[in-house]
Amino acid sequence: MIDILHPTADNPIPPGKVHGHTVSFFEGVRGTKIRYAIFRSDAAVAKGTVVLLQGRNESIEKYFETIGELLDRGLWVATFDWRGQGGSGRIHKVTRRGHVRRFSDYEKDLSTFLEKIVLPDTRLPFFMVAHSMGALVALSQAPYLSSRIDRLALLAPFVELGGQAIGHRAIGMLAAATTCVGLGFLPLTRDNGSLPFSRNLLTHDPVRFARNSGVTEAQAGLALGPPSARWLHETFKAIRRITRREHLTQIRVPTILIAPTQDQLVPYRSMELLARNFRAGHLIPIDGARHELLMESDHYRAQALAAIEAFIPGNSAELNEDIAAQGTMEAGAD
Repeated sequence: MIDILHPTADNPIPPGKVHGHTVSFFEGVRGTKIRYAIFRSDAAVAKGTVVLLQGRNESIEKYFETIGELLDRGLWVATFDWRGQGGSGRIHKVTRRGHVRRFSDYEKDLSTFLEKIVLPDTRLPFFMVAHSMGALVALSQAPYLSSRIDRLALLAPFVELGGQAIGHRAIGMLAAATTCVGLGFLPLTRDNGSLPFSRNLLTHDPVRFARNSGVTEAQAGLALGPPSARWLHETFKAIRRITRREHLTQIRVPTILIAPTQDQLVPYRSMELLARNFRAGHLIPIDGARHELLMESDHYRAQALAAIEAFIPGNSAELNEDIAAQGTMEAGAD
């Protein structure tokens, strides 16, 4: 497992002493190898499985701390690296280039993961926790997820790009023009490497920031540079589609939108506007927090985790029925 996952001294793989963990690859769209992991709680009876979806330029390793905490709560965790990042196959010959051919490739990979890995190999009920770009993919697929997952928790969903020299609309126009003339593989900004903590827009926590930086310093192949024009073009098209009222009204999965109010990458106003048109969604602001809620200082992170923990089990009677049914099935299998 260590050959596929890459722990560091301050970021160990969460323990799985009784049931163990599974780390492997599945085949995504056009044969791309997608790295995934299933982490199994040592609880006698699992309370369910969290499908954890990462943001852009993230990897399984970055979530070891959060995964360990979910395991301690009796939940299993199933997660994977999006195509073109982390330990999954790269899409462009420049391996640091954040690139995708079609946004639908992300959606199809998610569907394959749910059908081929999560459904047969994990435990009911299923909950989805998705951050940033992962939350955008989840939102795009949400109208079709009501028969697959019980609850959806979205952290800082990527519905607008802020914190840039030019505005979201101008970036979208530039990315579209660059893609249309056949140069979509090019980035729109220089690759300046990783930023120091003093210039980061993601977290107030220097310890978690240093830990995550240490992971990519030890395994440079896990990191990405800036996205390509095509990645931006495809993603911005998805944002326009999923933020329309007609899309949001098709979503039946109970959903919470956990929104950091000091997020400079995804402005809070855009998440607030999304919630206004989202009947199944409930907005939970985390006052003062930055974009990466699960990498934030304890004060902010604890609020996000408390909201997730209170939400994802759903109705306690329903959960108890699921656990009882699971126990009956496991007893029959023995």
